[in-house]
Amino acid sequence: MQIPVTEDTRRQQLFELCADLLEQRPLIVASNRGPLEYHLSPEGELQPRRGSGAIVTALNSLIQNFEFTWVANAMGEGDRRAQQEAETASILSPLTRQKVSARFVITPRRMYHKFYNIFCNPLLWFLQHSMWSSAYTPNIDSTVHDTWATGYTPVNQAFADAIVAEAAGGPAPIVMVNDYHLYLVPGMVRKDIPDALIYHNIHIPWPSMRTWQLLPISIRNEICASLCASDIVAFQSQWDTRSFLECCEAFVPGAHADYAQSTVTFNGHTTMVRAYPSSIDVDEVRAIAESQRAQDYLNRVGEFTAKHTIVRVDRAEPNKNIIRGFRAYQTMLESHPELKEEVTFLAFLVPSRTHIKQYERYMEEIEALVRQINSAHGSPNWQPVHIFSENNYTQAIAGLKLYDTLLVNPVVDGMNPVAKEGPIVNTQNGVLVISEGSSAFDQLRGGALAVAPADIEGTAQALYEAVTMSPEERAQRATTLVESIEREDSVQWLLTQFQDILSLTQ
Repeated sequence: MQIPVTEDTRRQQLFELCADLLEQRPLIVASNRGPLEYHLSPEGELQPRRGSGAIVTALNSLIQNFEFTWVANAMGEGDRRAQQEAETASILSPLTRQKVSARFVITPRRMYHKFYNIFCNPLLWFLQHSMWSSAYTPNIDSTVHDTWATGYTPVNQAFADAIVAEAAGGPAPIVMVNDYHLYLVPGMVRKDIPDALIYHNIHIPWPSMRTWQLLPISIRNEICASLCASDIVAFQSQWDTRSFLECCEAFVPGAHADYAQSTVTFNGHTTMVRAYPSSIDVDEVRAIAESQRAQDYLNRVGEFTAKHTIVRVDRAEPNKNIIRGFRAYQTMLESHPELKEEVTFLAFLVPSRTHIKQYERYMEEIEALVRQINSAHGSPNWQPVHIFSENNYTQAIAGLKLYDTLLVNPVVDGMNPVAKEGPIVNTQNGVLVISEGSSAFDQLRGGALAVAPADIEGTAQALYEAVTMSPEERAQRATTLVESIEREDSVQWLLTQFQDILSLTQ
């Protein structure tokens, strides 16, 4: 009989593998945001804080256990001043649980504004989340071309220069580049460090070739060609890997895609194209769920629950499909009026990109629909929908402990920890209703109820099935989900990636 591999065993394997790799080559990680941020006190003193963001959370075990350099954009005056005081050196993190060093990339504010606020968001983000439509398809005018030339490209070049400077005088590094902000970095680094081992992890969806054709030919071709300079390009799903192979074949003259091996060869260089669906640190999430702070929120949020409680936790972004989720709930109440006052919907929504008008308008539409549902179906003793609109992770985790049904129905998404955090902390044998657009769908489909993202009627039926499901089936499905998530946790996620990186060094 095969003995199951425990998390401790896998963690030990990961640490031994990383130690072996980092003994051979230094590691340099690059992303828009890093694991360390500096803020200025009222007295003008630098105050270090842990950086935010899903990538930082995903790589937390590396940050705490290994010495390497993380190159990130200077996000404010504190970062700028800290880097200027360090001159050209990286900054060893003063935070007790971080062994990492930070190197902040400083670019002119106007350049960064073009890079982030015009090109990355909303242009690339909207395109890659299939949010361009007849209602919103921006014109690619001179502003976009200028932003590419004087914002996106030079910021990417500044990152590449920082990576090259950090690697100077040592062995060719392992360079882990992250996400859509830095598509041009692999090609730029490859020119200066031909022997670097370059890994680019893309945490958002990679849409079809037809979607990418909306971008100017020169821009999309350069993005794909640069990514082909990587040794590994990683995505969240197999759908994304296939779309990328098709794009390379269509947009990069001379590129050859091998669909059986999931590789692309260009200019004599072969790139592995892989799917590594992101996961969560199970122990850390459970520790947060059991904390006193979470218990305090649990008591407060528990006042709004009913006989059956539906929960969702999302950033308030159009691709999360929040409005269709509420309409499905509304449809269920209309079709099954006997459920009124028995099924309550709690939504923990984090305001997102409020400076972008489409996001601001989307939140207004959410609030208007919730008022309509509460007015049409509520009673003096019962409010159908309660929204908690704030960035409060611990409160959201408390809410996830209480759900009888968890709704995760994005149109399409990349990293989506909620679908995995929910089953891990839930105490109700809750049912997961998940759309095929979620990056977590393939892994969790065996224990969940599947829906199509735009299918309001089908989602309403799935919610009703969850509400009326037998205790025995609920328990069986919950166990299936937990076992899958524990088996494919963040340790396994990192281990699989580093095993592939190690295979390229041998």
